[in-house]
Amino acid sequence: MTSADRRILLVHAHPDDEVIGTGTTMAKYAAEGAHVTLVTCTAGEEGEVLVPELEHLASHRDDDLGPHRVEELAEAMRILGVTDHRFLGGVGHFRDSGMKWADDGTATAADETRPDTFWHADLTVASDLMVEIIRELRPQVLLTYDQFGNYGHPDHVQAHRVATYGAALAAVRSYRPDLGEAWDVPKIYWTAMSKSQMAEGVRALREAGDEATFEGWDPDNIPWGSPDEELDAVIDGDEFADVKMDAMRAHATQITVDGPFFALSNNLGSTVWGKEHFRLAKGTPGPVGESGLEEDLFAGL
Repeated sequence: MTSADRRILLVHAHPDDEVIGTGTTMAKYAAEGAHVTLVTCTAGEEGEVLVPELEHLASHRDDDLGPHRVEELAEAMRILGVTDHRFLGGVGHFRDSGMKWADDGTATAADETRPDTFWHADLTVASDLMVEIIRELRPQVLLTYDQFGNYGHPDHVQAHRVATYGAALAAVRSYRPDLGEAWDVPKIYWTAMSKSQMAEGVRALREAGDEATFEGWDPDNIPWGSPDEELDAVIDGDEFADVKMDAMRAHATQITVDGPFFALSNNLGSTVWGKEHFRLAKGTPGPVGESGLEEDLFAGL
């Protein structure tokens, strides 16, 4: 399979999720000539605004954060070299659901959620939008979150459900032929935060004197993430770590570039951001590399 024949589809919940979890993967495959498509499910209207002069954009004030984050996403995609990025149903079709932090350090649904949010979307209606995209693109690889949305955010959980059900429906020949010719995605991966890698980062933060970032987290007891034995694949994109960090900077309302966490990230670049892990949810594993994991998500196809 040539690079030009490879097609990978990523399904994320909000602008900035794609860079944090899969930025080096996207940059690597785009640079190699694969067709990389990002589908973002909401515009992130409920995000926290970290730029003081833009605080008026927040949902409880002007409620104009969504359009601003759309622009941030476009710039991040330009930096990563990804030219095909879309919103599920179009910009604003599904609204960011918001969240709150649970006592155990995971995210959960907010006490009150608007009826037009992604969390409340009808699963079949939303999945049909995904079916149409999958049948159009016919990707060999699909990336999304696990059933917990990796850390509990309701929009991440819903993105997992929509991507998973959409992929299943897209493969059924007799289902909604008006949405395109059936396509069975050969390999589906769940994004994964390696607990050992996260522990390494938290430990380095503590050694650097930062107690505020991931406050209360014990490096020996990270509250969420995947233990190493659950990991199936790793994209070691060390050479794209700086590109990923530049794309993170593009999401200025959501990711602060000041403070010890980002300073540490600059110093540890490839360690903190260069390696991205995945769990194989569907398909036949390909050959493993020196890491003991698959090192190419298209391996075996």
